[in-house]
Amino acid sequence: MSEINPYKPPESQAAAAAGASDFIADGRAVDSGRGWEWIASGWELFKKQPGTWILLLIVLLVCSILISLVPLIGGLANMLLLQVFMGGVMLGCRALDVDGSLELGHLFAGFKQNTSDLVVLGVLALVAWVIIIIPALVIVGGGSFMAMMRGDAMGMAAFGMTFVLAMLVVLALSIPVYMALWFAPSLIVFHGLKPVAAMKTSFFACLKNIVPFLLYGVILLVLSLVAAIPLGLGFLVLAPVIMASIYAAYRDIFFAG
Repeated sequence: MSEINPYKPPESQAAAAAGASDFIADGRAVDSGRGWEWIASGWELFKKQPGTWILLLIVLLVCSILISLVPLIGGLANMLLLQVFMGGVMLGCRALDVDGSLELGHLFAGFKQNTSDLVVLGVLALVAWVIIIIPALVIVGGGSFMAMMRGDAMGMAAFGMTFVLAMLVVLALSIPVYMALWFAPSLIVFHGLKPVAAMKTSFFACLKNIVPFLLYGVILLVLSLVAAIPLGLGFLVLAPVIMASIYAAYRDIFFAG
């Protein structure tokens, strides 16, 4: 077994996991079909230790619930710490890829290294989501006022339309945020990028690969619908596969094959 320390990610180990020696700082454009291959690679990583993956997901959900119970700050703390947990999950994916071993402790590895940068990333993510929500609240608030003023079916219909518009605005503004956050934890824990630099790099790497990401998103949407059928239990498998697929996409885009 390799002597790689799963909690210490020098760049050379990340390169070894990618099967390449050169880190591509800005990422590279890959073929459109790679979107499916990221999911397939995520599935392969899941199959190596399915029990550990499911346990890791359950512990993450329990931690999230417990944190959310903290009065006043629980919800905010959850959003801040999500990026720390994701940094740990990416370290776990790398350890599983290189050393063939994923441990529950990997979930908390982000609290042992690069913690401050991951927390700052969480702060930036929180600010971004707040900025996104503000215009939606303004739109919905205006619709509610119109509905109250009219007090009839037309007013309620107008409110429904403004609500749909607000959701579309949130969706449109969320996409660039997801793009900026998608690879940011990996870039921080594997390469020591600062949060803003990691977000910029992640955003433009996603932009270069917009077509494979569209395919990736469509496939995940279909899989999510299937996973939701058995009382949502399918997400015990799909959620870990998605997390592993993020690592697979990082490996594919930031290292030459």
